Amino acid sequence: MSATAAAPAAELRWELPSPGRVGMFTLIAAEAAIFVIFVVAYLFYLGKGISGPTPAILHAPVFISVCLFSSSATIHLAVVALRKGNVARFGLWWVLTFVLGAIFLGGTAREWNHLIRVEGLWIDTNLFGTTYYSLVGLHALHVTVGLLLLGAVALFTLFRAVRQEHAEDVDILSLYWHFVDAVWVVVFTVVYIIGR
Repeated sequence: MSATAAAPAAELRWELPSPGRVGMFTLIAAEAAIFVIFVVAYLFYLGKGISGPTPAILHAPVFISVCLFSSSATIHLAVVALRKGNVARFGLWWVLTFVLGAIFLGGTAREWNHLIRVEGLWIDTNLFGTTYYSLVGLHALHVTVGLLLLGAVALFTLFRAVRQEHAEDVDILSLYWHFVDAVWVVVFTVVYIIGR
């Protein structure tokens, strides 16, 4: 066999994907299935309640949605910075991602406060209240988990425990955050556009 025939074979060598990446994609697939169930339930029960507030009371949370969508860009920039070895820039982008996520979660809490205190919509008010709080609450729970993870990495960065060799791990964690953002695109569309 000639040396030129052996060279292409070496280039075609296949490597197993990292266990962390496989695990994260498995988690995302399972969580996506759960969200599909909640979205279908929301759409199925939409308009079936005969009493109490209806989806017409909702106001699209545009500002906090922009914050959450922007956080996908900032977390990407954080990962890129860490891959290049710039830990300081990574830390800034990472903290900005945390802040944008916290703004989103705070805005969700503010919206719920309005719906409960002003509109009288509780989770047990009617089918709309049950499905709305279940779907949006499930997403808020995922944002909360993401913020806890982002906060932990921010603390590790503050104590100089994050280095360039951790870029792959941070990138795997960023996949979860991108998933949370992508889910919000669906939830926002279903709840605030289609469902009204």
